[in-house]
Amino acid sequence: MPQPDLTAIAGRLAAVREAMARQRIDALLVPSADPHLSEYLPPRWQGREWLSGFTGSVGTLIITAQFAGVWTDARYWTQAENELAGTGIALMKIPSGGSTLYVDWLADHMTQGQVVAADGAVLGLAIARMLEQKLAERDIVLHTETDLLDDVWQGRPGLPPEPVYELLAPYAAVPRAEKLAALRSAMASHGAEYHVISTLDDIAWLFNLRGADVHFNPVFVAHALIAPQRSTVYVAEHKIPPGLVTALAAAGVDVAPYHAFAEALAALPDQATVLLDPRRVTYGTRQSLPAAVNVVEAINPTTLAKSQKTAEEAQHVRATMEQDGAALCEFLCWLDAQLAHHAREPLTEFALGERLTQTRARRPHFVSPSFGTIAGFNANGAIMHYRAKAGSCALVAGDGLLLIDSGGQYLGGTTDVTRVVPVGAVSEEQRRDFTLVLKGMIALSRARFPHGVKSPMLDAIARAPLWAEGIDFGHGTGHGVGFFMNVHEGPQSISPSAMPEAQTAMLPGMITSIEPGVYRPGQWGIRIENLVLNVPAGETEFGAFLQFETLTLCPIDTRCIEAGLLRDDERQWLNDYHAVVRTRLAPLLDGDALAWLHTRTEAI
Repeated sequence: MPQPDLTAIAGRLAAVREAMARQRIDALLVPSADPHLSEYLPPRWQGREWLSGFTGSVGTLIITAQFAGVWTDARYWTQAENELAGTGIALMKIPSGGSTLYVDWLADHMTQGQVVAADGAVLGLAIARMLEQKLAERDIVLHTETDLLDDVWQGRPGLPPEPVYELLAPYAAVPRAEKLAALRSAMASHGAEYHVISTLDDIAWLFNLRGADVHFNPVFVAHALIAPQRSTVYVAEHKIPPGLVTALAAAGVDVAPYHAFAEALAALPDQATVLLDPRRVTYGTRQSLPAAVNVVEAINPTTLAKSQKTAEEAQHVRATMEQDGAALCEFLCWLDAQLAHHAREPLTEFALGERLTQTRARRPHFVSPSFGTIAGFNANGAIMHYRAKAGSCALVAGDGLLLIDSGGQYLGGTTDVTRVVPVGAVSEEQRRDFTLVLKGMIALSRARFPHGVKSPMLDAIARAPLWAEGIDFGHGTGHGVGFFMNVHEGPQSISPSAMPEAQTAMLPGMITSIEPGVYRPGQWGIRIENLVLNVPAGETEFGAFLQFETLTLCPIDTRCIEAGLLRDDERQWLNDYHAVVRTRLAPLLDGDALAWLHTRTEAI
């Protein structure tokens, strides 16, 4: 992994500290966030990465006159240690991506009368409130009116210019007029006449629009305001083609400049009731609302609605999984042949990721990867969010395990799948780890659970086989997945760090990943991941139940399994899964890839 430009980082930190001194700021907080609280950030808001050199998608940077540190969770510790080395910026380890230990650090290290600054436009409302409370208890001032990066970031990128386009039938299963009517009905149930939406996936879903402003997620930078009769999308000028602007207007949706959003909020009538989601808007957005409006805080109705895929969407996803699975089989067949015949050209992790994307791109309706492919051999596989780079990645040669976590965005759905491939000889300990991970994945895949159970409560089912052997892993077991949308989607989350709140309930139509793992730093990493769909599992006197339909179609490499560790029912699940994979993918393959599929799906 290459080292960052230490001279550039030192210069940027010095410039920030000079600006802080001029404005009498004692500590600057730079979150990994934009005005829409996105996971993947457009270049304009990648300030934490620009200042620190740390490229992980989760992390919070704090700078004082004498200290700089990045708070991030276990998924990124090894990466952060490498990327922060020599920068003078400390790695501050936290237990999970949802941790707010940096808030406590500020409260403990700042003194009475000192000033902590953060750009309110990108500071989540929930975090801002926590900061306000903690700092006020110590008489520390929170300043949110200044974007200090604008003072020091020469050549800072502007708003992304990529055009917005319409998602059409058959993939737009529900017309936007129907979605808007349902949303206004939900608003009425909260007594709200207006609704503020800033999360990009909610906006794209609601209006059946897509874009390319954010890497891997087909969304566009915008805000939305839903009023009693019409809605307005606030987006950079000229991003929406004139014909689409006209079509939107005919459906009661107006288009306005991106920077007019705050002004529109400030102009809302006194005593109006506004619905907003405090976890999905920034402090700056909340502050733009007039003091005289009534604010109702609740989860965005669109967040719940888009998480529950329709029957038509589920059918599109099943077809997409077949195409994605066929592409994976073609790639893995090619990889096996290269490894077996000692390829003339060295196989690097980076090259494998490029090849896999090219293979997917030949499939119908492919749009882009759904995230940066993780191809990690041996020790690199133990870095949970490892990213191979062209000039500094491992050769895939010798003996060991290759972890490949990848996905695609298709018009008919979003995929995310992890498989582990044996390279050369596989040790007994590696087989044992692999089989324990597989047992955890099977356990949760087979689970039956009450309709509405809180999703974090399911996490222990996948961990139990690993816990029994004194093993654990430092990430959640599963995340929601969108429909040709964000690969990480809420509100459900199968994770020990998620709170079992009402909004995390498991409901029919939700698509979620199941991805337990084992990571041995410096040795190897193993993760097996499928996507699953919540489907009805009948009713008893105790109520309605759900179960998972496995959507992902790709063989799980039986060469890595210690079969003696599997119970008969677990072996049967795997054999049944492979039979389905063979049946559904065989019509899409031929030649060597078809023969490979039959070999890799043989019963054990």
